[in-house]
Amino acid sequence: MGSVRFAAPQCKRNLSNRISGRVRGELIVVEDVPAGVCPRCGEKVVKADVGRLIIKLIENPERIAKSPRISVPAIKFNAEEAKV
Repeated sequence: MGSVRFAAPQCKRNLSNRISGRVRGELIVVEDVPAGVCPRCGEKVVKADVGRLIIKLIENPERIAKSPRISVPAIKFNAEEAKV
């Protein structure tokens, strides 16, 4: 999963964030993460204790195996098609 950033005081707290990243090549989405959003760049940030809990969740293969699956579109970038 991407790097976990510490929440700065100026971040706005949002309790319904989704954090996503790849773990062993598999896309993992962690829902309802108490995270902040940087007002400057929009990056999601979490407190250190939340980051440690996310790591424990994604390191648990049994939990990942029994979690619901979602389907997302996978679109290849093609600049020529995007211009049309």
